Amino acid sequence: MQNIDSTFMSFDKSYHEAKIVYFGCPFDGTASFKKGAVLGPEEIRNASYGLETYSPYLKLDLEVDTKIIDVGDLNLQVKSLENVLIEIKNFTQRILTDNKVPFMIGGEHLVTLPVAEAVFEKYPDLYIIHLDAHMDLRNDYEGEKLSHATVMRRIYDLVGSKHIYQFGVRSGTKEEFNFADKYCITNLFNLEKTIDLKNKLGGKPIYLSIDLDVLDPSVFSGTGTQEPGGITFNEIIDGLKNFRGLNIVGADIVELAPNLDLSGVSTACACKVVRELALIISDNLRG
Repeated sequence: MQNIDSTFMSFDKSYHEAKIVYFGCPFDGTASFKKGAVLGPEEIRNASYGLETYSPYLKLDLEVDTKIIDVGDLNLQVKSLENVLIEIKNFTQRILTDNKVPFMIGGEHLVTLPVAEAVFEKYPDLYIIHLDAHMDLRNDYEGEKLSHATVMRRIYDLVGSKHIYQFGVRSGTKEEFNFADKYCITNLFNLEKTIDLKNKLGGKPIYLSIDLDVLDPSVFSGTGTQEPGGITFNEIIDGLKNFRGLNIVGADIVELAPNLDLSGVSTACACKVVRELALIISDNLRG
C-alpha cells in the first residue's frame, strides 16, 4: 500500500503545480454485508497501469490534459472510526487550503462524509450529485448514526433541503424514499436527467459522489451490496459526459470490492470511470 508522504507534498514541485489531488481512503469498517472495499484504492492504482491514458469518449488524454497528482493512500488501519473520519477530513482541508480539488477513492461510502464536510466548510452553498443504487438516507442503521447506509443523511444535515441530487437509485426503505421525495431531488433507476444539471446548477459548487454499485451487477459484481436493475457501463459514461461544464470542487468514487470479482472486470470498469472523471474535472477547471 502506497501511504501518503506529507513531506513530499510540502516540497514537491509537481504537487504544487497540480490542480487535482487524487488520494485513497482504504476503509470498510461499517460495511454491513460483504467486505472488501478496503482493497479498492490499491487495486485501482495497480490496474490503472494497464489502462490507456487517452479517452476516446472525451478525446482527452491524462498525460496532456490534466494537472493531477496521486499522493497515495491515507493510513487508516487500526484506527477508531472517529479517528478515521478526523484524519480524512483534516487531509481534505489541507488540499482545499492549497486551492486544489480533492479526488478521493474509497473505500466504503462513509468515507465520503468527512471529505464532503471539509468541502462544505469552504463552499457553504454546496450541492451534492450522488450516483448510487441505494438511498443511503437512513437516520441510523442498526443503531449507528455513522454508516455507509446513513452517509447521505449526514450530508443532508450539512447542506440542507434540495441540495442533494440523486441518480440511479433503486433501493431503500419506504422512509428513505419518503424523505427523498420531500428533501432531495431524486431520479430513480437511470442517469437520464443528468443532462439537465448544467441548466439547473450553473456555476454552483458541486461535490460529486459515485458509488459504483450504481452499475448493474452484470457489469460490476465487485461490490459489497449488489443491486440488480442498474445501469450499463456505456450509460455511466454518457452520464459523466453531462458533468462537463459543471463547477466540481470535490469528488469521490467508492465501493469497489475487488476480492468479490476475481475476473478483474469490476476493477477495469472502476479504472475507466476514474479516468473519465479526472479528465472531466480537469477540462472543467480549464473553463
